[in-house]
Formats: sequence, C-alpha cells, structure tokens
Amino acid sequence: MNGAAPRLEIRTPEGVTFALPLAGPVSRMLAWLVDLAAITAILVLFDRLIALIRPLAPDTAAAVRFVGIFVLSVGYGIVLEWRWRGETIGKRVLRIRVVDRRGLRLSREQVVLRNLLRAVDQLPLFHLVGGAAVWLSPVAQRLGDIGANTVVVRVADPAVPDLDRLAPERFNSLRERPDLEARLRRWLPPAAAVVALRAVLRREEMEAEARAALFAEIAADLRQICRLPREHTAVISDEQFVRNVVDSYFRAPRRPHPSASVSPNR
Repeated sequence: MNGAAPRLEIRTPEGVTFALPLAGPVSRMLAWLVDLAAITAILVLFDRLIALIRPLAPDTAAAVRFVGIFVLSVGYGIVLEWRWRGETIGKRVLRIRVVDRRGLRLSREQVVLRNLLRAVDQLPLFHLVGGAAVWLSPVAQRLGDIGANTVVVRVADPAVPDLDRLAPERFNSLRERPDLEARLRRWLPPAAAVVALRAVLRREEMEAEARAALFAEIAADLRQICRLPREHTAVISDEQFVRNVVDSYFRAPRRPHPSASVSPNR
C-alpha cells in the first residue's frame, strides 16, 4: 500500500462516483486490540459459567467450553458487523467501518466469510499474514477482505454542503419533528449520509431511469436504517424522501424560540 491517506473510488452502475478514505494498518490493529479486550472479557464471564457445571460433568464442561470459545470468538465479529453495519466495538472507537468493495450493501455472507478467514490472517502470530496483506494491497485488504470482497474505510465527519442546493421541492415534514431529526443524526452513518448527499447534488447529471434506480436503492437503505414513521416515508417519492433525509441531517437542529420557554414577569 503506497502513499498516504489512500482512498477507494467507487462508481455505481447509475454513474455516481464517490471516494472513501481507507483505514490503514495501525488503526485496524488498534481496533482489533479493543475488540480482543472485549472478547476476552466475554470469555472470562463464559468460563465462570462453565466452572459451575465442571464439578458435575467435567467432560461435558470441557466440550462446551471448547465449542463456546470458538463460537464466541468468531460470533463476536459476525454479529456486531452485521447488526452495526460493518462496525464492532473496536471499529466504532477507532471510527472505521467494513464496507462492500463495490459500494453495495454488506451481505451476511461477506460478514461471515471475512470473520471465518480471520484465523488465516492471524497466522503465524499477531496477524502477521493479515498485516502483510493489508500493507501490500492497493486498497488495504487483508485475506478475509479479499475473500469477502470488502474493504475497511475511515468514518469521516461529512462537511456541511451548500444547503440551498438541498432544499426539497416539497414541504419537509421531518423539519417539524426534532425528535426524528435527532434519530437521523444518531442512527445514520456518516458514510451513508455522504452517499445520499452526493446523489442529491448530482441528480441532474443522471439519466431518468438511472436516477430513479439509484434513489430507490438509497431510499430503501435509509428506510431500513432510520425506521421513520410511515407517514414520513410512504406518500412521497424515493427521491423526495432522500432529499428530506439529507436536508434534515445536514441542517442545524431547530432551536425553540426563547419566548416559548420564558414566561413574562408579573
């Protein structure tokens, strides 16, 4: 991996190009150490539970312990990366995330495969094989990433765009619900927000069919992530919904007027 701050450039089938900053070996190793500490804590608790049945059935306890260590060690990454859309505790702390190499939605098969292949990346000791693969790969992939066709990117805070270009064509009902806007900012990953933003800003450059397909895909992802009430998603087009979400995500939260919370002195 040559040069500083490498980036992955992705071009969608609809003609939209965006770049994601790749995570380097150091940040990935630090994230792994945080995850290793979390897994160790889980295994210590598991071992204490096994200790309760060891005096009664030592052979059964040994078998359960052997299987449990494997399941918990591998399952930790699988469960968290799937539920947290490419993140684990360590990745969240270091602000990095696993994504599909082509910019598609991360699948269960990819998550399972990259975590199962971690055993190979750890050979012969301390992730030497995986570390060498990351260092030599042009897009910083370990063997598990190569097999699953994934990459690990840095989660960067998106810059504030030209808000006048985001103004929805219709009334944005989300702007009247500070609680829903707060949910958007809490649940929507910055990388997903940037993809939606760039699609909105470049929508006029697309052919009508490609434009509709792109916004349908983005809207489906946003609906799954944000889980907004149906009345804010069902009666508008996919493109309008994406524009509403982007508009609410990037604009500053509304503040109540001082007169609304201060009573006049009597």
